[in-house]
Amino acid sequence: MATSKRRIDHIVLAVHDLEAAGQFYTRLGFKVGARNSHPWGTENRLVQFGSSFIELITLRNNLGVIPPHGPGRFSFGAFVRDYLQEREGFAMFVLDSANAKADAQTFAEKGIGSFEPFFFERKGQRPDGSEMRVAFSLAFAMDPGIPNASFFVCQQHVPENFWNPEFQRHPNGATNIAAVTLAARNPAEHTGFLTDFTGVSARRDQHEGMIFPLAEGGVFKVAKTSGENRFAGYTVAVKNFARQQDLLSAAGISFSTVEDRIVVAAENAFGAAITFVPAS
Repeated sequence: MATSKRRIDHIVLAVHDLEAAGQFYTRLGFKVGARNSHPWGTENRLVQFGSSFIELITLRNNLGVIPPHGPGRFSFGAFVRDYLQEREGFAMFVLDSANAKADAQTFAEKGIGSFEPFFFERKGQRPDGSEMRVAFSLAFAMDPGIPNASFFVCQQHVPENFWNPEFQRHPNGATNIAAVTLAARNPAEHTGFLTDFTGVSARRDQHEGMIFPLAEGGVFKVAKTSGENRFAGYTVAVKNFARQQDLLSAAGISFSTVEDRIVVAAENAFGAAITFVPAS
């Protein structure tokens, strides 16, 4: 695994109703992409930023066959299905990869993921409606102490087709995912796994949690909790803080403000807390 810092590539939010989630994210002030289908039984809609994105995902109505997990095989569709049987929310955290095959080998050597890399491709739409190809390779890792959270890295094979400034112009001025938060009863128990996955060492915070600095200013946080170990939420940087408040108020979305943060609680946001901070 490369020693240089990785950036946040995307987060995966599992929802029961993709259309309702898309409408909610539009009301938050995001530009939400069209629906895409996967052959393993899921559908998604994306919210793209400068170098990261949010993936809203659900199960297709006509599921077909969802491949099961197996020796050396992580089933993306099976994980989403099982997650949604228990809850909605932040299900997967993804860092970027320059070589998913090499990362899968490194994860296996470190004992955090004995899965073969997973390649897939699909057709996408440009802003003008024309069709293009996107392709990805994924390398998965799992922490047994957090069974309802999946970690993987994503290698983009045709990045010039995926990243598009037209998809990144949001009414709320959002620029990127700035941070993600994992809630853990004993943050220190997960230090080894997270260091191996992110490739960086953590520093302790003042609340018994941990902070892993990532590339491009991103941060992975582990917050101490008395509840279950799970992904709790994420932070998005926005250019106009007052505009974000106005959008939420106009949409009737409950939020709180604490100093330079706007927070939409998980129970009001499909199971994942959303924090907005001013873009630097």
